[in-house]
Amino acid sequence: MKNYLFLFIILLSVSVKAQFVPLSETAEISILTIGPGAELYDKFGHSAFRIKDSESGTDVVFNYGVYDFNTPNFYTKFARGKLLYELGVSYFEPFYNSYVTQNRWVKEQKLNLTHEEKQAISEFLWNNAKPENKQYKYDFFYDNCATKIRDVLLIALGSNLEFKDDYIEESLSFRELIQQNLNANTWGSMGIDIALGAVIDRQARPIEYQFLPDYVYAAAENAVIKRDTAEENLVKETKILYNNTPHNWTTNFLLSPLFVLSLLALLIIYITYRDYKTNTRSRYLDTGIFIFTGLVGALLLFLWFGTDHTATANNYNLLWAFPISLLVVVAISAKNISPKIKRYVLLLILLLALLTIHWLTGVQVFAIALLPLLIALAIRYIFLMYFIGKQDE
Repeated sequence: MKNYLFLFIILLSVSVKAQFVPLSETAEISILTIGPGAELYDKFGHSAFRIKDSESGTDVVFNYGVYDFNTPNFYTKFARGKLLYELGVSYFEPFYNSYVTQNRWVKEQKLNLTHEEKQAISEFLWNNAKPENKQYKYDFFYDNCATKIRDVLLIALGSNLEFKDDYIEESLSFRELIQQNLNANTWGSMGIDIALGAVIDRQARPIEYQFLPDYVYAAAENAVIKRDTAEENLVKETKILYNNTPHNWTTNFLLSPLFVLSLLALLIIYITYRDYKTNTRSRYLDTGIFIFTGLVGALLLFLWFGTDHTATANNYNLLWAFPISLLVVVAISAKNISPKIKRYVLLLILLLALLTIHWLTGVQVFAIALLPLLIALAIRYIFLMYFIGKQDE
């Protein structure tokens, strides 16, 4: 949903002075829905408003997925969830052509609105596009380019607009909704599952499904507007503006996280077995494990407490990626390991057991590709308990 390709469109942006031009009776307001793209940030599609008025020659798109690359400390703000997104206004043709170039389908839903309702939405959007109003704090689940479509309609149409829930066939969590657009055995999917916490494992309400453009489209198709004592469909006409060539998303299993982490897990288990047989300890392996899990844990801790991202809170991946391990690296890398480390290793085993309980009870769903690594870590930690105990004898 994040749109990284609108830099050149901004150069063609429309002056907000157009807000002073009233719409004609023949003007149309539509919801544009764009299909997924090749990159991870494009996998969820995109949504925008289109206002077309043939009499005045207006044909513009209102896009809530724009941000300014020249923002000071851009990457720092992006990482900390403090980057402000904004409403961009561009001419329809370059907007449309950019997605045709990317081979992403484009659908249009013309809305069944009175002239007064069209004018109200138009005035709201043009006012929202003013420099002093256009920025907003982006949130992937609650305030993004898709939810803005829903929210603008609710603000402009008020209680006359009703989103029906009967198109929702199954109750899904936010994590399950995300994974509908992803291949589970990809690095992007695994990264999302590791970075996002238990807060996204609650079931989403039907209205909350609309953080995804596909559900904005589906919700609009089923929404109604109350006219006196009758109800009319919100959408009066649906068009496919561009029907893309189907993508053949192929992945190399040998480069997939499940395969790579399985190889890593087998290596850890093999070294552990060899250590057991030879009554030795490969301290470089333990050092590597503690550094890796500690660094991942430190990153997750930062995402939880050091950023404004709401979805990274309550992340129980910290039960396997424990940041305190960074403080124990020197002790675990020593040739003669201290008996005190045994209690810390026991803690790591208990944390893995707690992670298993969280997974089985649905408190948080973890990336399936992590399973081989988690098993290998458990085996290694149990061996360390054995080795340290035997060393004390």
